[in-house]
Amino acid sequence: MGACVSDKVKTTIVIDKELWVRFKARTLEEGVGKVSRVIEEIIREEMLEDYVIASIRELIGRESPLEVKPVKPIVETEAGRVVRENDEYRKR
Repeated sequence: MGACVSDKVKTTIVIDKELWVRFKARTLEEGVGKVSRVIEEIIREEMLEDYVIASIRELIGRESPLEVKPVKPIVETEAGRVVRENDEYRKR
């Protein structure tokens, strides 16, 4: 994953001053050499979900279903009764 300098882009961000100071202090405490590396990792983590979804779609060869249909339970249940029984059991 190590990109050479020519693969990099220099950018400017506008961020809360106190947040930036705390962020830089934390990276120094953790012994990180360059803040840029930490920011790259944060961006990669943020983008990971998009990458995973795209990879899954590529693997299955189609879009994932957008609608989930509810199913009827095989066994009839009474959730309220089960919760009450559990509460009574815990009180013992």
